Amino acid sequence: MLGLGLGIGSIALFSACTPTDTSPLADGKPEQGGVLTYFEPQTWTLLYPPSVGFYPNGGIMNNISARLLWQDPKTLELHPWLATELPETNADATTYTFTLRHGVTYSDGTPLTPANVAKNFDLYGKGDEARTLPVSEQISNYERSEVLDDRRVRFHFSAPSPGFAQATSTMNAGLLSDSTLDLDAEGFGPGGAKQIHTCGPFHITDETIGTKLSVRAREDYDWAPPHLKHQGRAHLDGIDYLTNNEYSVRIGAVLSGQADGVRDVQAPDESRVTEQGLRLYAKATNGINNSINFRFRHDLLADLDVRRALIAAVDRQEIVDKLFTPNYPLATGLLAKGAMGYKDQSGSWVYDPDEADRLLDKAGWSERNSAGYRVKDGQLLALTVNIALPQPRSNEVQTLIQQQLRRVGVRLSINPGDQSKQTLDALELDTVQIYHSMVARADFDNLRSNYSSVNRDVFLNGPDRTDADDDSVDPKVDELLDALAAEPDAKKRQRAAERVQDYLVDQAYVLPFFEEPQVFAFRRRVHGFATEPVGRPDFYSTWLAGEK
Repeated sequence: MLGLGLGIGSIALFSACTPTDTSPLADGKPEQGGVLTYFEPQTWTLLYPPSVGFYPNGGIMNNISARLLWQDPKTLELHPWLATELPETNADATTYTFTLRHGVTYSDGTPLTPANVAKNFDLYGKGDEARTLPVSEQISNYERSEVLDDRRVRFHFSAPSPGFAQATSTMNAGLLSDSTLDLDAEGFGPGGAKQIHTCGPFHITDETIGTKLSVRAREDYDWAPPHLKHQGRAHLDGIDYLTNNEYSVRIGAVLSGQADGVRDVQAPDESRVTEQGLRLYAKATNGINNSINFRFRHDLLADLDVRRALIAAVDRQEIVDKLFTPNYPLATGLLAKGAMGYKDQSGSWVYDPDEADRLLDKAGWSERNSAGYRVKDGQLLALTVNIALPQPRSNEVQTLIQQQLRRVGVRLSINPGDQSKQTLDALELDTVQIYHSMVARADFDNLRSNYSSVNRDVFLNGPDRTDADDDSVDPKVDELLDALAAEPDAKKRQRAAERVQDYLVDQAYVLPFFEEPQVFAFRRRVHGFATEPVGRPDFYSTWLAGEK
């Protein structure tokens, strides 16, 4: 039984004297039973599928939900899951018709039906403002659903939506029972977990707000993707998702054998994990790289030369070398090499502090105050960046950038606060001008999810922002992203994705650092661990050696 009350000192003592894990590594025949204890760095916040992009949310939804399609994490090919085959679609990708499997039920005992699937996507595609449930950022141009008969449902779009098939394979399209679809945002939040009914291999059975969520295997689960070797019930009896915001407690619990696994192993501890015989997994996220985004609508970032100077002043290689391991390769583009739409842009971000000085002088920031910071017309060249708590070592990354920018006379402040404060502050241009983030989605539309003013809007480029002038909007960003989202031809989609990236690079709107993995550590008794295409854990085929 895991002692959640252990102090940091106790864990440190355990990790210092813990014997090497010598459990057998060879995978034999999977054993049935056992509850996996698994640590997350932050507690889950919302289990409404379109809003589970936050990794603690997604790590749960990926294991309790099932979807119409399944995406191979290695090839990114789509396969049937709750649909009997890939959807029928018309030439311009404005209709999709799915035929559903028989016998699928939710954890409340209700059946999966075309009407139920239609109700799911009507909510995900349109949202419900009254219940504070947003439109899915992964579904574009949704118009309506149509139940054709007792096995088929068709979806209609007002314009081409070529990313829809892939969207139906993600946890953001995890299907819910009718009663669950009637919940409001509060009902999908902490305290309401047991009323969320899904049709995946596990279902929620217990919740301790802020510290623990328990899921247990569905005994009757028999609708895994047909092409998978493993069929039927999950091998595990269940998973206990544990949360502790002290990293030393999380990593110490796994190293000492008090827990089976942990996500978010920090780079300095990778060698310690492997030296003690545990398994380390660095899983690619196949999306937009770990980056900072320059909010060009702010007066201090409106000048292209200033943005180019900031990029020239940042030594990306120093960041990777000092803070990370080879599991975090230096970014060669806005997208990871394994992402759909990737373009090699490796020569675009050259470290050149002399050039940074020249560009800042050219932009009129030639004077310096007594502290060495640049001033113009009495204004200090001072900017603020958020701490991206879900991203690895975000505070350390920004601290190093702070030092690098200091050398060219730019003052960078790091915005303090927990996840809630960071989320709220990031919506205010006057509070956060440089936004640290990444987004993982194995589809071309990942670019639109991140940069569009109607989705995550990392630039705060929406015309309704009250803290910036409307004439500072850059409409071309949305124009290029909308063209990408509406292009049904795969080769043309690649070119459209490259045009988006070329424009963002030319305008010096983004500086990528590295390809961000999700790094897990597991005790050697844990076998069969896998992830979906963007690094969320998949425990369906996981099993524990020595369990009965």
